Amino acid sequence: MTSRSRRRRGGRRLPMRYLLPSLLLVALLAMLMLRGYVHSEILADHRVRPPVATDKVPEEVLEGGPVIDARDGDKPRGLSVPDHKLVLTFDDGPDPEWTPKVLDKLKKHHAHGVFFVTGTMASRYPELVERMVKEGHEVGLHTFNHPDLSYQSNSRIDWELSQNQLTLAGAAGVRTSLFRPPYSSFADAFDNANWPVTQYIADHGYITVVNNTDSEDWKRPGVDEIIKRATPKGGKGAVVLMHDSGGNRSQTVEALDRFLPAMQDEGYEFANLTEAMDLPSAHTPVSGLDLWKGKAFVLAVSVSEKATGGLVVALAVIGFLVFARFGLMLLLSFVHARRTRRRRFRWGPRITEPVSVLVPAFNEAKCIENTVRSLTGSDHPIEVIVIDDGSTDGTARIVENLRLPNVRVVRQHNAGKPAALNRGLANARFDLIVMMDGDTVFEPSTVRELVQPFGDPRVGAVAGNAKVGNKDSLIGAWQHIEYVMGFNLDRRMYDVLRCMPTIPGAVGAFRRSALQRVGGMSDDTLAEDTDITMAMHRDGWRVVYAEKARAWTEAPETVQQLWSQRYRWSYGTMQAIWKHRRALIERGPSGRFGRVGLPLVSLFMVLAPLLAPLIDVFLLYGLVFGPTQKTVFAWLGVLAVQAVCAAYAFRLDRERMTHLISLPLQQILYRQLMYVVLLQSWITALTGGRLRWQKLRRTGVVGAAPGSVPGGRSRAEERRPVA
Repeated sequence: MTSRSRRRRGGRRLPMRYLLPSLLLVALLAMLMLRGYVHSEILADHRVRPPVATDKVPEEVLEGGPVIDARDGDKPRGLSVPDHKLVLTFDDGPDPEWTPKVLDKLKKHHAHGVFFVTGTMASRYPELVERMVKEGHEVGLHTFNHPDLSYQSNSRIDWELSQNQLTLAGAAGVRTSLFRPPYSSFADAFDNANWPVTQYIADHGYITVVNNTDSEDWKRPGVDEIIKRATPKGGKGAVVLMHDSGGNRSQTVEALDRFLPAMQDEGYEFANLTEAMDLPSAHTPVSGLDLWKGKAFVLAVSVSEKATGGLVVALAVIGFLVFARFGLMLLLSFVHARRTRRRRFRWGPRITEPVSVLVPAFNEAKCIENTVRSLTGSDHPIEVIVIDDGSTDGTARIVENLRLPNVRVVRQHNAGKPAALNRGLANARFDLIVMMDGDTVFEPSTVRELVQPFGDPRVGAVAGNAKVGNKDSLIGAWQHIEYVMGFNLDRRMYDVLRCMPTIPGAVGAFRRSALQRVGGMSDDTLAEDTDITMAMHRDGWRVVYAEKARAWTEAPETVQQLWSQRYRWSYGTMQAIWKHRRALIERGPSGRFGRVGLPLVSLFMVLAPLLAPLIDVFLLYGLVFGPTQKTVFAWLGVLAVQAVCAAYAFRLDRERMTHLISLPLQQILYRQLMYVVLLQSWITALTGGRLRWQKLRRTGVVGAAPGSVPGGRSRAEERRPVA
């Protein structure tokens, strides 16, 4: 059998970059579902059945005591507590605030009681259940989710009981034979709807405990009233109903501190139910597999609680960061626009000197002619150097056959984009260098606008305004919104803060001297544009944004192509941040960028986007299980803020607002793709993986910049040549 056939039969292994995000997503969903379950947000049923007829309930039960033993189906009994014995029962706990205080009062006065716990609370606070058992109290089942069992099927009843027992096993290592139905009261309240449930539960070996003395502490009527209602008459025994959860139980705690010693002085004994009734203990130790299953469940709940609690905190943090970023972008973008659009604003002396334009090209046959022709229509004197990086599709030959003035082709073996740019730099004749991609077209004024900031001798590099040229498709429109809002609005903000993270490869300009001082373009990272920008900042140069220097680039037209591009961008950005990490501890310009720029870039471009999916996860959770109306309004509020920012960005760039129609869909679909790409980049970085440069397929759909004359051969000849 050949190795190829073995691979075919064995199947393809799922790559780690797909497997880990899938596992993380499944784990997150599992934790949210478990949290929703133990918080009664999933499978919760709050219906309460009104009373019905009682003709099918035995008289022995209706007129008997509060302890119902129907395990012998033919002879159900209603048992009473002996005189001068009180069984204090506490429902709905354990509660992290009030249950410890109740236990403290019982311990102080040497009294025991019965705690009817719900699985939802016991699984979240297992240490309190363990304390109950260790201090000699009995525990009973109060179901897991506290539904009215008369509405439930037998399978749901079995589930409520088994899950409650599982929680007790994990928390205290015991099972119990005591059960109290939710919403129960006195024995004479049994009716034809809930009595069959009691019989069914008795068939499973449970004793049902209601009460015959209700303190009504849940109404918070006052300490004196609670004591009065909890006190039986004539020295009779009683099962007293109290609560240690479900609200503020301060009156219950204070009442216990007075009620317990007062009744003990009258000769009453506070005992467990089985002690008071002279019955075998309600607790049975659990061992073996059942014990470990219980411990595993309690551990899973604990992990889920802590993890989701951390996620909630992270959600609050990311929400604050998102709104802070939006606010900062709007404010600083306004400052930038107002400053650069003043009538008398000048960077310095007008730049008229010739410029070298470098066009690295690898297999750009479909679009290189459009690119070069757009350059020859420039209204600024330029030379164009196309660096053919080992193309196999005749890219260099296409350029040479155009025979355009001031256009040269430099060939090299395939060595990558940074090497091609360095080769072009070595062949450039002028001090100002413009770099662009082989799939990009310039407007006639792009080069002129791009180099004007060099009138300020402190400026070492300029970022242009990259725009999506193929925005007619849905995925193109989404990228168009991202470019205008996410990239260009960001660049205005970073310009004001003097920590521009990236000069786009599609349209950027540099001083030759600045490039030489930092060692030229580096291939240390997959984001050479981010790498060189950070190096410029660390060397003390200003990096600014020229909004009028517009370039139209071909954006990916398929999800796969978009994935490949953004995967490289995000991973390369992480590499660049790591490469320049020493700036955090350095002095001078490098230290300023390290302590201002790097944290901002890391926060807004790497960390915040990684946590931003929490907004969507909790949105989905809230729509399914939570307060749906509030969730929808919250999401619409976030969308409205984004729409405001997007509209302002479009207004600044003088773009048509019609493209914003797809903004809601972009937030639902496109943003999720970007999340997964970033997560995949994180996983690649953390697992030590290496990502190769991935060439995007070009279509040549961007023929010319809007408003320019395509095929400008004759116009190019009219432009003044570079001497």
